[in-house]
Amino acid sequence: MSNIQAYGLWPLVIINSLIFIVFALSFTQPKISRDWRSLGGFAAFIVALFTEMYGFPLTIYLLSGWLTDRYPGLDIYSHNSGHLWSDLLGTTGDPHFSLIHIFSYILILGGLYLLSSSWSVLYKAQKSQELATSGPYAYVRHPQYVAFVLVMIGFLIQWPTILTLIMFPILVWVYKKLARREERDTLVEFGEEYSRYMAKIPGFIPHFG
Repeated sequence: MSNIQAYGLWPLVIINSLIFIVFALSFTQPKISRDWRSLGGFAAFIVALFTEMYGFPLTIYLLSGWLTDRYPGLDIYSHNSGHLWSDLLGTTGDPHFSLIHIFSYILILGGLYLLSSSWSVLYKAQKSQELATSGPYAYVRHPQYVAFVLVMIGFLIQWPTILTLIMFPILVWVYKKLARREERDTLVEFGEEYSRYMAKIPGFIPHFG
């Protein structure tokens, strides 16, 4: 695949970015500034990702010298070469069907499912002015943030870039900070009921067994 075919596909950048951002928007339905910040960080990550995937391969460009020296037969500006894990591990065949790619899909789809199922529970709880404790909320206190992180990890495995690797830990820190602020607000609203829930249910990593 030539450089022209692989990149500069800006309509694909826009379409793919909108698909994920609109999906996240439809299930988070931000109302306050905290909600918009969590969605905005995710949206920025998605736009940066697809910009390099279909628009301009900044990471490949910056690593071009090293990649050319280490893999002299590699067409670094083909789309398949953008799958850096396949390049680095020396796997053959279409990278879209590799175990790494399949695992990334599992994380991405799992994160999107968790996001949608979390919103369903939260929406019903908010309508009845109750605390959300069922479904994903029976395992972690902040399943929507966990969902965003799972999707980002999936994309980092599938298509790692310098910019998204820098953004990821920053966004995780932001989500943790937003979650703590959310907990303080919920404590004001539900008091002892939420205190008992916090003591029983972990924030981000579920207890199994």
